[in-house]
Amino acid sequence: MTVGIGLLVAAYIIGSFPSGLIIGKLFFGKDPRQYGSHNTGATNSYRVFGKAGGSAVLLADLCKGMIGVYLGQMAGQAAGTFPEVYGMILGGLLAIVGHSCSVFLRFKGGKGVATGLGVILFLAPLPTIVVFGIWAIIVAATRLVSLGSIIGAVATPILMYVFGSPYPVIIFGILAAILVIVRHKENIVRLWQGKELEVKRLPKE
Repeated sequence: MTVGIGLLVAAYIIGSFPSGLIIGKLFFGKDPRQYGSHNTGATNSYRVFGKAGGSAVLLADLCKGMIGVYLGQMAGQAAGTFPEVYGMILGGLLAIVGHSCSVFLRFKGGKGVATGLGVILFLAPLPTIVVFGIWAIIVAATRLVSLGSIIGAVATPILMYVFGSPYPVIIFGILAAILVIVRHKENIVRLWQGKELEVKRLPKE
């Protein structure tokens, strides 16, 4: 049991890893929290660092989610008292919480979209592919990543149900969608007011 708890704590710590801040500081000499939407996620990193930097942060955040699920799976195996899928879900959820409420950033962080995408890619690959397609179409049409992310979050548990995912995974999809939407509450206000930031590179200083 102690090993299982340690693995779940590790899932949260890895989720807390501030990819955008570290990549920004190491390779671009910038703190993404000082620009754009002032968070460390992949979208704002793209605005601040460009395609290469944004893609690196996106990949790192995706990996955080997938590693969280794997650690949760190992925790379930170590505990031996509940099905592995519950450990996987808990590990993934802790990775998302870590990304959004990072212990390294005074419990602040990104919106959890990329990390959440990594989690559902591990748990439910086919729904994830469809969700990504929906997100990509919306972003291409509107240049509003937040809108694509919110709609993608709502679609996730629905598509999990349609594709026959296990009920625990669907429940996770609902919880993850709620977390992502709550993290986008300010974006929702700006969308309603027509003031939301488009995804584009900020002017170079």
